[in-house]
Amino acid sequence: MKIVTDCAADLPAEELEALNITQAPLYIQFPEGEVNSADLTPDQFYNRLEAMRPAIPTTALPSEGIFASIYRKLAETSKQILSLHISSGLSGTFNSARMGGEQVKEAEVTVVDTMTLSGGERFQVLAAAWAAKAGWSVKAIIERLSQIRENTEVIYTLETLEYLARGGRIGRVQALLGSALKLKPVIRVERADGKYSTVAKSRTIAQSLVTITDHLAEMYGSLPIWATVLHGRFAEGADALAKSLSEQLNVKKLEILRISPVLGVHTGPGIVGAAVLPMKLVDDLI
Repeated sequence: MKIVTDCAADLPAEELEALNITQAPLYIQFPEGEVNSADLTPDQFYNRLEAMRPAIPTTALPSEGIFASIYRKLAETSKQILSLHISSGLSGTFNSARMGGEQVKEAEVTVVDTMTLSGGERFQVLAAAWAAKAGWSVKAIIERLSQIRENTEVIYTLETLEYLARGGRIGRVQALLGSALKLKPVIRVERADGKYSTVAKSRTIAQSLVTITDHLAEMYGSLPIWATVLHGRFAEGADALAKSLSEQLNVKKLEILRISPVLGVHTGPGIVGAAVLPMKLVDDLI
């Protein structure tokens, strides 16, 4: 079985290579031309982003033809393809992948809407890749992915809502616009529809990090968890959140990663948050 995803899953290159995961491109459209997000490091991207201010680039998803081409290439060596993508509530990538898969008769293509992004999407992709390597059926993998999706929390805060607002990804966070752009919102991905909603509004990042930790502690209690802290270009905030989570939750696996440039278009550099999953849902796979 071959596993396909997109770069919104924030998978480090070493994981993609080790698990033989194919990553579909997501594009950043700068005034001077289009770039595959995977071809930029986070720091290269944020340097270009800051040089453009007050303008910001836009993003673009792969066409169904690109997905069909990816699937046909993989079908040369496998007749089973599982393709997992960023929430359909935030991007058209899932629908593009689904339509691309319908064009391919050389293999059975199953396209999954992860209903999340970033670290939450990564949990599902890793679980699928591990399970496929262990010989699980597509049906069994889909069932486990559903459990992971229902028990994963993706939550973050931003130094400014400017990028979300200008990129059109504000969703139900609309109520925070206007003078509230100076607030530091705490935003989560809703499991029901894969869209953003507001948890709280704070005056400072420090207050927002406390809110994130309290929210996760209430949700998971003493349950052993895997916590992935993610940030744009905000290492100080990421370190503070990682420390807070380690002190107040039963963290069995902790890592700090950078979000991909294509997500950074909509958040700016000042994003920090976490994706959290109960370890029991992947213990038999790792």
